[in-house]
Amino acid sequence: MCGIVGYSGSRKASDVILDSLRRLEYRGYDSAGMVIVNGRLEMHKEKGELKALESILPDIEGITGIGHTRWATCGAPSRDNAHPFMSNDRSLALVHNGIIENYIPLRNSLISEGAAFYSETDTEVLVHLIRKYHQGDLHAAVRRALEDVRGTYAIAVVEEHSPDIVVARKENPLVLGSGVGENFVASDVTALLEYTSDVLYLMDGETAIVTPGAIRIFDAGGAAVEREVSKIDWSLEEARKGGFEHYMLKEIYEQPHSITETIISYIDDLENLEILPSRPITGMKILACGTSYNAGLVGKYIIEEMAGISVQVELASEFRYSTKTNQCPLVVLITQSGETADTLAACREAKLRGCHTLAITNVVGSSITREADTILLTRAGPEISVAATKTYTAQLVSLYMLASLLAYNNRSLGEEGLRAMKKDLRSLPNYVSAVLDRASSLRDAAKMFKEARSAFFIGRNRNFPTMLEGALKLKEISYIHAEGYAAGELKHGPLALLDEKTPLVASCLNDHTYDKMMSNVSEVAARGSPVLLLAEDDDADCETVADLVIRMPPVKPLFTPVTLAVALQLLAYHVAKERGMPIDKPRNLAKSVTVE
Repeated sequence: MCGIVGYSGSRKASDVILDSLRRLEYRGYDSAGMVIVNGRLEMHKEKGELKALESILPDIEGITGIGHTRWATCGAPSRDNAHPFMSNDRSLALVHNGIIENYIPLRNSLISEGAAFYSETDTEVLVHLIRKYHQGDLHAAVRRALEDVRGTYAIAVVEEHSPDIVVARKENPLVLGSGVGENFVASDVTALLEYTSDVLYLMDGETAIVTPGAIRIFDAGGAAVEREVSKIDWSLEEARKGGFEHYMLKEIYEQPHSITETIISYIDDLENLEILPSRPITGMKILACGTSYNAGLVGKYIIEEMAGISVQVELASEFRYSTKTNQCPLVVLITQSGETADTLAACREAKLRGCHTLAITNVVGSSITREADTILLTRAGPEISVAATKTYTAQLVSLYMLASLLAYNNRSLGEEGLRAMKKDLRSLPNYVSAVLDRASSLRDAAKMFKEARSAFFIGRNRNFPTMLEGALKLKEISYIHAEGYAAGELKHGPLALLDEKTPLVASCLNDHTYDKMMSNVSEVAARGSPVLLLAEDDDADCETVADLVIRMPPVKPLFTPVTLAVALQLLAYHVAKERGMPIDKPRNLAKSVTVE
């Protein structure tokens, strides 16, 4: 989503803002801009990549400013629709993430009072509203203007002749960086890591005044708030490519480490982890979006198999519209960023229904960690590429640990079984490393897809959701239309689409579904589609039905969703590279989806 940065200190603000905006490019954007307080407000913005803004930026000496990268939601990508926005008298400027739902009546009212609008955006009403209520106190004007607003926002506002940045948030992330003689504003901590690891998180309904020497936070009623500084333990190097051609490839190869970090955070004392409700759990729901939803589907198979508990998986965006009957004592919410708007809304709805909410997320201090009853943190570190890789497998590992805890609590898993499970989980990074060691075969397999117009991914049981994730990865970054199916569903329609330009990717690993999978693959081979089979080392039969076989290291069937996911990530990466696509920043997509 859109990125916000702000700086107030003694450095050249334009340099800090440009540098910080570069660290937010991974979020996805279509225009960029900044305002610097330099005796007056000096604004520069441009459609396109950050380098387009940099090319028109003059030398500006001001030491206070705000910047923004925009991902279009209201109004097409253009210079006029780019942030920041200024008041008509050029005394105030503002950047905004979120949606102003009642912007049309506000806009009409402001026009009738003499305001001139130059964009199609909902955001522009905010700067005119703040100017309307400004009577010498910018913070008071911001607070008053937001009383008229219905929607979501993270905003940063500056005025001429002042080093102050006034910020506010509602349902959109905003973090404040604390330095020595300088302070920072950002929508993501990765923007700040070059300058500080000390941050303060702004809560819903709060505002703050950021100056070179202080950060003052206020609650919704205007009372001062004491906020403890949090220390970010990600290094700057972790947020850089580290010699890899793309962030996505770097993050794929980081998975042995990210899985290890996630496991060791909880594994030793897993049976005593206090994240579940005290009442018996006979059924539960998992709510998530996108890649996290696919992880939840894997979780359903794992939890039902290990703990014997019925699990429903729903799209977070649809949960609020579902019937309120059959309430579950436990609702698990999965979100990589902790800021996914639909998942946050689902969390609030679940709490209204009296459910215990457990969040699985990768970001300490994110909105979901403050709203859910309990938290299970993945430890994947910063993930820059838009396409999720290491956060997905960290989510899977978290779900394995959750399944183990549920099974141990209801005695489906005894002491010896729990010890064995812990041992298996600790071995997972080695199996992932074994898949990465075979990356060259997946690079060669990518040539099969260079001219493809569509692709199908099929699997059964716990590997069916993994094939959904494989299809999602391929379509995200290669722009090939790809669909995942439960293998038994091919004959109910999709077979009609198979031809020589529609490759099939199939999981034929050695479990109880193997014979059925081989039959399904044979059906496809008979219709002329190229077949790429993922099979284990000792499987000789698979060669008879496949055009190409990718050999997978043998692993217990329970854990194949992890190793299979890594192989499919590598396949998607190499197909996208073969086709010359912008791998880390696919078009139209954003890393953190903070609109519903």
